[in-house]
Amino acid sequence: MTRTSVPRPAHRPHIEVCDPDPYHRGLARGEQLRDGVLAAAEVYDRLFALGGIGPARVREDALRALDAVGDFRPAAHAEILGIARGAGVEEWRVAALNARTEILAGGTAVPPGECTTLVRVPGDGASPHPFGVQTWDWHVELSGQWHMLRSRGGRHAVAGLTENGILGKMGVNSAGLALHFNILGHVRDGVGGVPVHVLAAVVLEEAGSVAEAVEIVRSAPLASSGSFALFDDTDAVLLDLSPAGVFEVPARDGTLVRTNHFLTPVPAAGEKTWLYQPDSGERHDFVRARLARRPPPATVDDLAECLVTGPGEPPVTCLPDPDKPLGGRWASLATLTLEPATRTARILDGTPADIGARDWRVLTAG
Repeated sequence: MTRTSVPRPAHRPHIEVCDPDPYHRGLARGEQLRDGVLAAAEVYDRLFALGGIGPARVREDALRALDAVGDFRPAAHAEILGIARGAGVEEWRVAALNARTEILAGGTAVPPGECTTLVRVPGDGASPHPFGVQTWDWHVELSGQWHMLRSRGGRHAVAGLTENGILGKMGVNSAGLALHFNILGHVRDGVGGVPVHVLAAVVLEEAGSVAEAVEIVRSAPLASSGSFALFDDTDAVLLDLSPAGVFEVPARDGTLVRTNHFLTPVPAAGEKTWLYQPDSGERHDFVRARLARRPPPATVDDLAECLVTGPGEPPVTCLPDPDKPLGGRWASLATLTLEPATRTARILDGTPADIGARDWRVLTAG
């Protein structure tokens, strides 16, 4: 099987917004990404259709999700509307982007293939402060439809990356809270609760600590699944999020390791194992074994090296297969490191194997 490099834009968008009003923050984001929001929506239209989800159902699901956001956080609802206005697209289309995980969960023909996250927890002799790294693996057709972001005006400033039109994904805030994000799959996943991408954005904007973040997550009505690795300068937690509840995953050997399967028994009983396995388990076990053979990672760069894989190894570094059709061409679209102590996100427009060959973009929340 031949793997190819990922096509990347000549200039990756970097979006800066600063306004105390969430609608106007969204408006500024939409204006800066006017072409990009529509381009992302058009790719997702193809993925929804591939999964047997027609335009009428997408619109209905998107509006249901938007209502749920409005009930949970009116400010996030207003920001979504602002993005739509700024980008010149219909509100439901931006709502569909923010609920893309939940809408795709109701489809039948778009298999997942997802990310790997590692976080060193505080208190270890080699790493007094926590730090994390992850790959963001997604459809190669969306390689041009994401951007780097620094947003100010809410309770906390946020730096990180997200897809065009989507409020949030991975990042760090000015209070020193970091969030890595992976998708999981449960048989009860669907539309009706707060979309997990919106929840990630709310957590980063509002939470000043891991404890505050967990409180926000537990207060959210969830109808879909995911994982947040949350860490600040003194604390770290890995969460299984699902319609069955929110559950904490204990750390092992000073490191939180997350791929794309549940690590606690209650949600695992309803897992979509036919979608994520054996790939997720193989990646998880491979990284765990690699960590066990090495000295404890003392820096985020040491940790990032653990994500580099090649032929014959599980695809932690994921390159697309050009012979596969739409929905099957997976790639590591970005590599991200987060360091709460310095409020820093480093974003590589490339795979872990590109470390050293490409420059990191360094963003500081504040």
